Amino acid sequence: MPAPKRFSVRRKRVCKFCAEKITYIDFKDAKLLGHFIPERGKILPRRISGVCSTHQRLLAEAIKRARHMAILPFVAD
Repeated sequence: MPAPKRFSVRRKRVCKFCAEKITYIDFKDAKLLGHFIPERGKILPRRISGVCSTHQRLLAEAIKRARHMAILPFVAD
């Protein structure tokens, strides 16, 4: 007789920006944006970062602006 399967209960992720009621993501805040960029320098996708679609779009735009202004690197060394 096989052992019963155990299902882990997944909690719904809450968007960090929605929880803190942030409407604008500042591109000059490199520390905040750095949490959403791994060592390679790519933008983390929504399913990994846990950000809602609205804030993911704002986040991607802020990261791209920060890269253009040389606050964040385009690629890792």
